[in-house]
Amino acid sequence: MTPSKRWLARLRAIPGRLRPPTPDESGSATLTNHLIELRYRFLVCMGAILVATVVAALFQPYLLRAVLWPIERGITMFNNDRPGDSVEMVTQGITAGFTLYFRVAFVAGFIAACPVWLYHLWRFIVPGLKERERRAAGGFLGAAIPFFLLGVAFGYFIAPRGFATMLSFNPPGVMSINDVGTFLTFQLRLLVVFGLAFLLPVLMVCLNRLGIVKGAQIAQVRAPAVIVLAVFSAAATPSPDALTMLALLIPLVLMFLIAEVLCHVHDRRKSRGDEAAGVDEAEDAVTSGTSGTASVPDDLVTA
Repeated sequence: MTPSKRWLARLRAIPGRLRPPTPDESGSATLTNHLIELRYRFLVCMGAILVATVVAALFQPYLLRAVLWPIERGITMFNNDRPGDSVEMVTQGITAGFTLYFRVAFVAGFIAACPVWLYHLWRFIVPGLKERERRAAGGFLGAAIPFFLLGVAFGYFIAPRGFATMLSFNPPGVMSINDVGTFLTFQLRLLVVFGLAFLLPVLMVCLNRLGIVKGAQIAQVRAPAVIVLAVFSAAATPSPDALTMLALLIPLVLMFLIAEVLCHVHDRRKSRGDEAAGVDEAEDAVTSGTSGTASVPDDLVTA
């Protein structure tokens, strides 16, 4: 075998060496096998993120334009309200441009690779779950992705109004200079907060499917939950005006109420199923008891 073929064979053997051993039917495995599986899935996820980041870097001008749209739209709104004042976006430091370039590409690659790392996260956790827990966790994962993206999109489109309100606090006649990197970090945190907030109804329904939370318990804490959601909306939105806060609060309250209704429906179906199962067990017990009683005289007669 030539050296080139030998090296090619070694490269082909690397995935097989990294691939973890298959767990048994109960899902149990040794600590060493768990660590091997964790290493394998971590490397696969990092590889997927790296490839997606490289691909996103090719479209970096379009991505940067999309990332900066909320603040540019907010600046336009601010200029319409106060034409005499100006707002400038700057980068500080000789490496700031490269850092911004890489950060935008990495965030886009991380989001684009979410099906891969979510799948491997699911595959790492699922062997230790029971059948009912697997179904509930699978439903949570399937609903969490679109709801998270919906929350991110919602925050993306209402952010300009919040940014314009924050800029309005700048004193008249004073130029507002904003660092692009600082703004990008703030905006990413804001979008993540909106995305996580939209996961609340999915989490409630998942806990209800697992039997941890009942619909009646959620109804008891409805009023305090609305107050907590109002405080959360006020803290999460980037502006002190009531309109931006209500834009987040109203969808959260509606989704909370819808999740509560779904939990009540599931509890009623489950109680009806338990009652039907209890009736069937009672009928089986009566039938078996009757047949056993009727067989005694036949045995005595035979004896």
